[in-house]
Amino acid sequence: MKHCTVDLDGPVHYADFGGSGRPIVLVHGLGGSHLNWLAVAPGLARSGRVLALDLAGFGRTPTAGRTARVGANRKLLGRFLETVAGERAVLVGNSMGGYLALAEAAAEPARVAALVLVSPAVPPPFGTRIDPRVFAFFFGSSMPFLGRALMRLRASRGPEVAVRDLLALCCVDSSRIGRDVFDAHVELARERALRGSQARRDFLEAQRSLLWRLVRRRRFFRMIRGIEARALIVQGERDRLVRVAAARALADARPDWRLAVLEDVGHVPQLEAPDRFLAEVARFLDLTSH
Repeated sequence: MKHCTVDLDGPVHYADFGGSGRPIVLVHGLGGSHLNWLAVAPGLARSGRVLALDLAGFGRTPTAGRTARVGANRKLLGRFLETVAGERAVLVGNSMGGYLALAEAAAEPARVAALVLVSPAVPPPFGTRIDPRVFAFFFGSSMPFLGRALMRLRASRGPEVAVRDLLALCCVDSSRIGRDVFDAHVELARERALRGSQARRDFLEAQRSLLWRLVRRRRFFRMIRGIEARALIVQGERDRLVRVAAARALADARPDWRLAVLEDVGHVPQLEAPDRFLAEVARFLDLTSH
């Protein structure tokens, strides 16, 4: 893995995992970073040139006068595809990154060859049961004053506990994640802790803008219907944050897209079940290369 920086109205950090051929651009979710792809990036590099960027406000990319809102990061992603990828790319997005991949494919179809949507953040069907822990986290953090207090409390517990708690929320069994991957996340969390309140503000700004977009269901599905790219949806069957019903609703809206549900897996299949994830994606990429 090679660490790189490009200037897109401010520094943008990305990891180049090597490989050759078509670009495969990996887009992390809310609170994530390029490290979310450590377990699968070498395998994906057998199918193309793999690049994993840190969105503004996350990982090693500061906002630096920019904003962490979803709309701004969608434009940043488009500029990254133009400047760094340099040609039509396969976009692989997890959670918020899945939403961004969809939005980019809708806004700039000439830059997107195909989509891999990994437990993508999409509007839940009406009546979908929300996990109590997820509801408490997102409802609490969406409140202006309570959100900042909760983020400060989370930060005060230390980087290792914060990473462990987040992975416990995102996984069915976080012990499946390799120790080297866990340690890399903790080290980056220590680094980000030095940014103090700015990192917390960036997270809350991105979260609120994402939630606002997801409640606008009609606009979302209108966007989906206009996307030209082929897509694979990889969904964890026991995902607490994005219920499998939401992924099925997305697949129903686009029956030409393929849905792969991984049993006994949570919100980050690429970390919790990397071999199964790679098998599904390799099959899809092989089909899209013909």
